[in-house]
Amino acid sequence: MSNRLAGETSPYLQQHAENPVQWHPWGEEALRLAREQDKPILLSVGYSACHWCHVMAHESFEDPQIAATMNRLFVNIKVDREERPDLDQIYQSAHHMLTQRAGGWPLTMFLTPEQKPYFGGTYFPKSPRYGLPGFGPLLEQVAQVYHSKRAEIDRQNESLLEFMNRTLPAPPGEVTLSEAPIAAAAADLRASFDEKHGGLGGAPKFPHPYELAFCLSVARSTGGNRLRELVLLTLEKMAQGGIYDQLGGGFCRYSVDQYWLIPHFEKMLYDNGPLLKLYADAWLITGNPLFARVCEETAAWVVREMQSAEGGYFSSLDADSEHEEGKYYVWSREEIDALLSDDESAVVRPHYGVDRPPNFENHAWNLYIARPLQEVAQQIGREPAECERLLHSARAKLFAARQKRVRPGRDDKILTSWNALMIEGMAHAARAFGRDDWLASARRALDFVGNTMWKHGRLLATYKDGRAHLNAYVDDYAFVLAATLEMLQAQFRRHDLELATAVADALLEHFEDRGSGGYFFTSHDHEQLILRPKPGHDNATPSGNGIAALTLTRLGHLLGEHRYLRSAEATLRLFYPSMAQHPAGFASLCTALAEVLEPTHTVVLRGPDQPLHEWQRSLSSLYLPDTLVLAVDSAVQALPGVLDKPPGAAVNAYLCRGVNCLAPIRDLEELLGTLRSGPNG
Repeated sequence: MSNRLAGETSPYLQQHAENPVQWHPWGEEALRLAREQDKPILLSVGYSACHWCHVMAHESFEDPQIAATMNRLFVNIKVDREERPDLDQIYQSAHHMLTQRAGGWPLTMFLTPEQKPYFGGTYFPKSPRYGLPGFGPLLEQVAQVYHSKRAEIDRQNESLLEFMNRTLPAPPGEVTLSEAPIAAAAADLRASFDEKHGGLGGAPKFPHPYELAFCLSVARSTGGNRLRELVLLTLEKMAQGGIYDQLGGGFCRYSVDQYWLIPHFEKMLYDNGPLLKLYADAWLITGNPLFARVCEETAAWVVREMQSAEGGYFSSLDADSEHEEGKYYVWSREEIDALLSDDESAVVRPHYGVDRPPNFENHAWNLYIARPLQEVAQQIGREPAECERLLHSARAKLFAARQKRVRPGRDDKILTSWNALMIEGMAHAARAFGRDDWLASARRALDFVGNTMWKHGRLLATYKDGRAHLNAYVDDYAFVLAATLEMLQAQFRRHDLELATAVADALLEHFEDRGSGGYFFTSHDHEQLILRPKPGHDNATPSGNGIAALTLTRLGHLLGEHRYLRSAEATLRLFYPSMAQHPAGFASLCTALAEVLEPTHTVVLRGPDQPLHEWQRSLSSLYLPDTLVLAVDSAVQALPGVLDKPPGAAVNAYLCRGVNCLAPIRDLEELLGTLRSGPNG
């Protein structure tokens, strides 16, 4: 029997297509084979940018002896966690319950033919080390346990599944929604900030863009200056650190240290989209040129390296090149000096920390802003403008030289949910900076989603090489809805409003738990798995339930559609006890809660094109996290809900809370003053 991965859309699965392991993709063929042969399943879950996934592949899956043992004892299934987050959620949870340890990737789980887990771990070395057993002997032992201890496995599985089902949110009975979880979440997050280096918690440090955005919004509504300062400090430290690509733009997934200096070098689409939006907001608040530079360079990276010819955005860049993590990004001092003039080196060395001891393996430097340019200018006795010119020319040389290196692998599948996060970030930054080119990039990606991933009234989850497939998840629907609402604010098109409405209707039809509230992660007609999660907790991406509740609330007020509003409120009632118990883990649901308690603010602008767009640009210069601004030109007629406002010879602005609108405002300064005063002004 041969390896079955060559025809898959996942680059991660394709990376394993030449392994001597007889891999199967997840599906009925592999599950049936396990039942017929009475073999346990070895389930390996990873993704293409995962460093330790590559290590385990090179050590074990490419080894003929290990592969022969795997093939003899197990039905081997390889899963891309980015294409099948449903499976990843279930078996990460099972791993945690079985081992009482945090999960991660690669995830290595051993299942019965009925898909029930009985043993697992993450990375296993080929030979014993790190306190872990060698993979070969472990395989023999785990297979023997399956065949010799069926009764014990059955009892363990019964208890495990019972416990996993108990983790699902239960109908709470009578609940009175209040602001308490919002205030508690802000307080808990405030307490977890590193007040010196920024960020939430210690090493390893992740960006947490959605939690930071929540804190920034709460600070605006409550006057929490210190909370705002901590968010801005975090954004400054990240932008100056090695987690940010100082030459090419974009952020790596996390920093291994508390100072943001050395990242795990993989670059993911899913956090760069929200970070782009967050840095645009930070620039609106502060005017800090550092934040503008991050937006400029990150958007340029996305367009240059992450957007396909068809319009959709690719998923990620690998941490490794030439089998070494970070090799593409780091420098020796000799390389830098050979490329630059003496004057350029005199600026680059102190600015990027190359005058200090090496901070990476093999006596290399990962660049970060060690000294501000103003300080460098004073240190070397040159004018700041001259140092700026030298730095600009040096960066261009370094970037050009880096472009000639062996590049990290790119995962070029197109995921609907991650595309939506980047569309939202790119469109939001385009509004803030007035960048039509960024808006055009977002438009191409949204049109790709609408034309390729939306079929027969349903979303598909993944696309590569002309093939879109896999039943989409609640995150896909919720994030596409959020992206479409952002695009409507950047450039109103009736087609986008129709897409938003269709996606919202499909979300309710296929995911809503009409009895208990909330949305299942998988649709009602999804394949039956051992658990059907309904997650409300934010992870690396925000909760689909939280984003669904927020966007349905906004769209419900916009269209006067009470089905959306009732569904969003039922979701909040379901998760409210969990939010009250662990508020900091539910930032997206807390954001939705705030807009249910204080109805969404909407500004509808109607009027002739040129002055209408001038008003729109003026409003886009304000930080308005809880307000939708929609500029609808006079050619658009017969709109639903609060959008149904008459166009006139001049611009009229309708300021609405929920479905209730004030008399039209015809003076731009009056409108700007009203919005600057805040949501309760």
